[in-house]
Amino acid sequence: MTDDRIPRDPTDDYGSEAIARRQGFARARSESALHHTSAYSLDPTVLPGNVENFFGVAQVPMGLAGPLRVNGEHAQGDFYVPLATTEGTLVASYSRGMKLCRAAGGATTTVIDDRMQRAPVFTFPSAREARHFSEWLDEHFEEIAAAAESTTRSGKLIDIQKFSVSKLIYTRFNYTTGDAAGQNMTGKATFAACAWIKQNYPGELHFLLEGQFATDKKTSVVNMLHTRGKRVVAEITLPADLVAEQMHVTTDKLFSARMRSLMGSIMSVTNNNGSHSANGLTAMFIATGQDVANIAESSAAYGFTELLPNGDLYASITLPALIIATYGGGTGLATQRECLELLDCYGAGKVRKLAEIMAATVLAGELSLASAVVAEEWVQAHDDLGRNRP
Repeated sequence: MTDDRIPRDPTDDYGSEAIARRQGFARARSESALHHTSAYSLDPTVLPGNVENFFGVAQVPMGLAGPLRVNGEHAQGDFYVPLATTEGTLVASYSRGMKLCRAAGGATTTVIDDRMQRAPVFTFPSAREARHFSEWLDEHFEEIAAAAESTTRSGKLIDIQKFSVSKLIYTRFNYTTGDAAGQNMTGKATFAACAWIKQNYPGELHFLLEGQFATDKKTSVVNMLHTRGKRVVAEITLPADLVAEQMHVTTDKLFSARMRSLMGSIMSVTNNNGSHSANGLTAMFIATGQDVANIAESSAAYGFTELLPNGDLYASITLPALIIATYGGGTGLATQRECLELLDCYGAGKVRKLAEIMAATVLAGELSLASAVVAEEWVQAHDDLGRNRP
């Protein structure tokens, strides 16, 4: 009888023998020789905590876009941005938008808010008792924060938002998490906080650690309004003659198209009234070791434009739920660390700098694609650069 269990070694599961057994296991059950997935330069012994049943790597091509000029509070100067993608035209399009922004003096970036949450739901015998608990939480915030923060060196509980429905209280425990993305950190801290609450609250209550109100790895209005991760804005004013020269469109046509696209976004009820924020962000996430599933939230965006009286165009993008890290998770792996180092964004004290670079990158991509559509160059660009011809 064939053993269909994936090979594992309880004593050395990231050693060469265990990896070779898994590679042989996969080859025996497919027609693939696994030549490329089994060829890698990273050290498998650093992978515990990042992947299980390791047998190889996924190699994604990376292109360099830029220079991107950023006038931020944390990121200043010109940056060459690594983008990991298999979509032709993407790097070229972002580079074109970056060229436009640089010629206009660069994008100004501002981190507005910074918070990560876990969202327990508490259940009570009645709505009146739920209301009493809500008041009790406010009265005991300092003790709850102390219990939560006992589990972490860098996490700090900012506040606890409360939303009542029937005899339920949905909460959002909001934390700052340093240079880590913080989902695991906030989960552990909030579990400790809930244990303290359960022990000290005088009445009857039951809780679930996550009531799906943090909407982890799902887009939501609550996170767009209240922030999850970094809330960051990138903005720029583009001279009319520069837009016409570089993008082959006039600013009034660009603005008119923007208004029509906005109506389409409203009709389709999207989390994003821009063009393709997920493109640049996903490519940067893969390159820099972010949790790519967080694109579900991080790609949410508010685009805003204004045609100024002199014909110049003000454009901005707000990312309300940008979940990134420069420490922990996949950021320390060899390839991803190199890409972060390319941006001078690896390690402590760099996460807001990375947020500003990402926001400016998204803005550049929005301007490039919008201009290509209006100038009727979009299809031709994909035809020239987006086909992988044998």
